[in-house]
Amino acid sequence: MGEAVRLPRGQARFASATLAAFALVAAAAGVAAWHKYQLLAGAPTSGPYVDNPLVEADTYFRNLMGWRTGLFLTALLQFSIWLANMRDVADVLWREGQRRRRAWLIFGWIVPVAQFFVPKMFINDLWAASRPEPQRRRGHPLLTAWWLSVLLVSASTFDDAAKALKRAATADEARHALRQIMFSDALDVCAAVLSIVVIWQLLHRLERATGAVTAPTEPPREAEPASEDSRRHHSRSAKSGVLD
Repeated sequence: MGEAVRLPRGQARFASATLAAFALVAAAAGVAAWHKYQLLAGAPTSGPYVDNPLVEADTYFRNLMGWRTGLFLTALLQFSIWLANMRDVADVLWREGQRRRRAWLIFGWIVPVAQFFVPKMFINDLWAASRPEPQRRRGHPLLTAWWLSVLLVSASTFDDAAKALKRAATADEARHALRQIMFSDALDVCAAVLSIVVIWQLLHRLERATGAVTAPTEPPREAEPASEDSRRHHSRSAKSGVLD
């Protein structure tokens, strides 16, 4: 196999950058939630609306939550594009080992039940394609940890907590919702960091695999024609053998 394989390094950088931005905003939102939690746990503040620290904390918190939602959707899109590009590489290395059709790169994230295992299947197949043929094994502790963090994020009660925070009528209800949001933010940061590690681990592994596949092999040397002296020597040997 001598065809050149193009690795999506640019897309990997872009996906990693959006994931890193999402992790930073999620961490900042968690800090803002903690600050708001502390203010709600203290004595009620009074004074003008513009000087109220709780109002200021709530403004920062809501702005960060909006950025968090936007960056989450962007990071998911960029990760899916990166995964589709990596599938192109895996098709060159080990097409028969890719168990799902490309349409599942989209449907795998949104179809109920399938979203619990289909994206992980794509990643497992990429990991196996990066190994030499006798050593191809699907799965790795890193991939398992990454997928568990993704499942925990999807199962977290972030959306419910955000809605509960809006409906909170008392400080206790608001603090309970903020605790859930802070826990979800921590899971988001963990999943984003592991996703970046998986992206670059797979990219480096497939880079080595494609380098081994596309390395030019030296063509076999053609036999050099026998020299004139060698032909004369063989001719004399043959004649002497006939005379004997």
